[in-house]
This record gives sequence, structure tokens and C-alpha cells, in this order.
Amino acid sequence: MAFENIRFEVDGGVARLTLHRPDKLNSFTGAMHGELRSAIDTVQSDPRIRVLVLTGSGRAFCAGQDLGDPEMAMTSKAPDIGNVVEKYYKPLILSLQNLRVPTIAAVNGIAAGAGASVALACDLVIAAKSASFLQAFSKIGLVPDTGGTWFLPQRVGMARAMGLAMLAEKLPAEKAEQWGLIWQAVEDAELSPTVQKLATQLASMPTKALVRTRQAMHAAPTHTLEQQLSMEGGFMRELGWSPDYAEGVAAFMEKRAPKFTGQ
Repeated sequence: MAFENIRFEVDGGVARLTLHRPDKLNSFTGAMHGELRSAIDTVQSDPRIRVLVLTGSGRAFCAGQDLGDPEMAMTSKAPDIGNVVEKYYKPLILSLQNLRVPTIAAVNGIAAGAGASVALACDLVIAAKSASFLQAFSKIGLVPDTGGTWFLPQRVGMARAMGLAMLAEKLPAEKAEQWGLIWQAVEDAELSPTVQKLATQLASMPTKALVRTRQAMHAAPTHTLEQQLSMEGGFMRELGWSPDYAEGVAAFMEKRAPKFTGQ
């Protein structure tokens, strides 16, 4: 289908989804959310897709919610922002976290508010050194949403998470890497080739194993050690019966590169 607020293309097992409202710093609207839902559904249903790259057009990754969107309009009464979160942002984050393929956020500029959280919902975050992350909610009397209060403490610890959320200070990409918020900060000119190389690598790997790794990592903070060991055992049983495991062992024994199919 034709999209107006995003760009979506698939090439060689890599799906690339670009937020495309550059004049508005790719801020979210209800219309954009509808298109995102359609594109992500395609990724979920197409077995040929092995990895998703999420990025932005122009000079920003995403500036968060567009306050000029009709659903945020200040009319005779204030908008129900909680409804907007439940209707759009909660499903978006859960769809990324439950996606059947690994995800990469290529952060090309400012990632603010919900935009920052959407990036952090991806499995790997690569950012241009000129990019930055911002939780600006306190400046307008709100709390971080879109999973921000979940992702930040887990990635950088409570002290740093609280400072970022309460003080609403920009976190440069290089410091974000140093703090462990993201995987890597690269020179601006190297962002696209670095992400393409990484996406190609992930697309050639055992997809189910990568996704089960994500699920196990996210489950760990709420599990006891015994529960986590049981989850690991269950995943190992499932993956041990998969074609990709058989191919990996065969390739190892035959001293050749494996040819994984994602099955």
C-alpha cells in the first residue's frame, strides 16, 4: 500500500521503515501510527523478512508526539492523553517487542520523548554521533511514556534514569553509548553503512534464536533464577529441534559457513 507518513521497503531480507515527516521532525500523528501498524504487520507476516531497521528522514529520528495532531487538540476540555497512549503507543511498543525478527534503530538525529522510547524498544540502537536522546516530558508537566520509565532504569540505572527524566537534559549519542543506553555511536557518515552491514549480518543469522534471546533477556528482571533457568531450558529444547540448529551443527562439523533460513 502507499504510505504518506512513512517509507517502507524490503530488500534481501531486510525491511527498512523510515519515519517520513521531516518538516515536523518525524513527530507522531494518528495517521502515522496507522501506517506503522500496517508496515509492522507486514514484517510480522512475511517469512522472507529477517530483520527490521527503523530510522527517520531528514535531521531527526523522531521528536515524539505531534502536539498539533487533532487527538491532542486543546478544545473545550483537555485531551485524554492516556487514551492516546493506550490506543497508539502501547500497541506500537508491544508490537516491536514481540516482533518475530530482530530490530535495529538507526538514530540519525534527535530522538525525543516517545521517539526516544521507540528507539530503545528496538533490540540494537546505532546512533550518529550528532544524534541525541531527550526525555522532555517534565517540561510540559507529564511523565515519560511509551515505555520510557521501563527502558531507562533498566539500561542506565535508577540514578541516571531519574536525572534524564526529571531534568529533561539532552543526552548526546556518545555519552548514551558510554552509559550503556545504546549499542554504538558512529560518525554521521558511517551510520548508514554501519547499519546496513549489521542488518545484513542479522538477516543471515538464526532468526528464532535471536528473538528467543530477546525474550529471555527481557524476562530476567522479573524472574527468579530458577524460573529463568526453566525458560532457558524450554527455549533450548525448542531451538534444539529447529532446522537452523541442525544446519549450525552441520556447518561446524564440516568447517563451513552455515546457511540459516530463520526456521
